Amino acid sequence: MLTQIPLVERTGISALAGGVAGGFVSATLHPIDTVKTKLQARGASEVYSGPFDVVAKVLAQQGVAGLYSGVQAAILGSIISSSIYFGTYEMGKSIFSSVANCPRAFVPPLAAALGNITSSAILVPKEVIKQRMQAGMVGSAGEVFIRTVQTEGVGGLYAGYSAALLRNLPSNIISFSTFEYLKLAWLRDSERQILEPWESVLSGAVAGAFSALVTTPLDVVKTRLMTQARQTALNAGMSGLKAEAAARTEVIAAFTYKGVASTLQRIWVEEGAQGLMKGMGPRCFYSACFSALGFFTFETTRVYLLMKHLEKKSASEEKLDVKLP
Repeated sequence: MLTQIPLVERTGISALAGGVAGGFVSATLHPIDTVKTKLQARGASEVYSGPFDVVAKVLAQQGVAGLYSGVQAAILGSIISSSIYFGTYEMGKSIFSSVANCPRAFVPPLAAALGNITSSAILVPKEVIKQRMQAGMVGSAGEVFIRTVQTEGVGGLYAGYSAALLRNLPSNIISFSTFEYLKLAWLRDSERQILEPWESVLSGAVAGAFSALVTTPLDVVKTRLMTQARQTALNAGMSGLKAEAAARTEVIAAFTYKGVASTLQRIWVEEGAQGLMKGMGPRCFYSACFSALGFFTFETTRVYLLMKHLEKKSASEEKLDVKLP
């Protein structure tokens, strides 16, 4: 089916399907991501005893809306970054496949790396805003964005960029590779070329959980780097309850980390191995659900768009043939 469609059109369809999948999954699983972020933020062990305690305290203090802090930034950023990622991934596969010296086995990871590096330009700022709101920073997504730029410059939007890449590159490579291996296993003794929906969901869940387990330490580092915020960013122009909330957030998200290596070392020294695995449960659960829904939604949407595109092209060609003498 794909070979019948030019690369530019395939790229556009993959980008659109990726955007739909990214936005849908991000909105659906945002509460789980909020719990994970709060557990990983600095000082969380002094505030929360575990995932259920986070949920209970957030609901008591902020209501259901507290679990959706930063959801606007998450959805918008996921739609854009997922579109860029899957579009670039599709194009990357074609480009790397056309290079004579590039082994076929290297094409998917290289395309995934290209997609990650490109989409991170949008993904990281989205993550910074979303996670600072989840950690407790007061204000709307737009206000947090403006406050971050005013106090830390544009560079503040890319706090944790290197950690995000270090986490996302292996995470995506592991996830996609695991999914492909499981797919081959399902289809090995079958004449089918497409997985059943439940097989796709199960394979995606296993791939996502395994990938999350391996890369949790890097995710903790990314969260610490992204959620830290200067006092001026939190307290500027605030008073009363907002100032109190900002002060509490400052305790949890102190501006103390300077880079990936030093953050890893500091967490290891201060909190031990347990500190590097904080939020592992919610993260594995979130990633399993994310991958299961993500792979299913992306593949389903892409196949639907491809079929509609081919039908439209076929109809246009038939009309052209009728007009020709």
